[in-house]
Amino acid sequence: MRVQVLYFGVLKERFGAAGEAVQLADGATVGDLVRELQARTSNPAMSSALSGADSDSSLRLWQSLAIAVNREYAALDTVLREGDEVALLPPVSGGSGERIAIVDAVIDAEAMVRAIKAGGDGAVCVFDGIVRDNTRGRRTLYLDYEAYREMALAQMQRLADEAIEKFGVREVAMVHRLGRLDVGETSVLIVTASAHRAAAFDACRWLIDTLKKTVPIWKKETFADGAVWADGEPFPEELGVHPKGAAR
Repeated sequence: MRVQVLYFGVLKERFGAAGEAVQLADGATVGDLVRELQARTSNPAMSSALSGADSDSSLRLWQSLAIAVNREYAALDTVLREGDEVALLPPVSGGSGERIAIVDAVIDAEAMVRAIKAGGDGAVCVFDGIVRDNTRGRRTLYLDYEAYREMALAQMQRLADEAIEKFGVREVAMVHRLGRLDVGETSVLIVTASAHRAAAFDACRWLIDTLKKTVPIWKKETFADGAVWADGEPFPEELGVHPKGAAR
């Protein structure tokens, strides 16, 4: 059978493509696919290309992946079928009147805050994530964001729904921008509205922390002296390929 494999973030650069078709035996699992792709690194030339001549960083990358099958997180023992879309996800970094959106244009934070307010609200909490001019002492020129867009949007909607149920807030707005962003521009905006401030604060903090761990959005930082894909936070253990050790 044949499955379509998608690469994102640093993997796209290291494999030299955004994706490829991979032939597998009938009944193969996600773990089988991961091992087959890993086996390519046993070739010294391929290993150098994938890892930048650093085998330790290559191993860490494989151990930190999560896998999605048809835009849903999947375990290593998930059985694949002909035509499945399999995405290899490195740790995530990450024109719309919609409350949950991924956009390519400038985010209008003030308009979003105005739009979410309602008469019954006692508090609106805003997280406005902006591009700063430095990271760990290196001068930042700009950032580039990319995403597994369809899956990222679905995950953001689920997080918004969960926040409403978990914290009792009335409404959530969450918008992430993709593409090139300059210093001072908004990359992600989260707004929570609630009758009480504690719920609004707690939900807002939980949303940004969880988004950065689970939503497939990646960030490439371009500095005055070079560029690098930002190290992402580890996926929760239930999502990553590493808990059972099959990909090591």
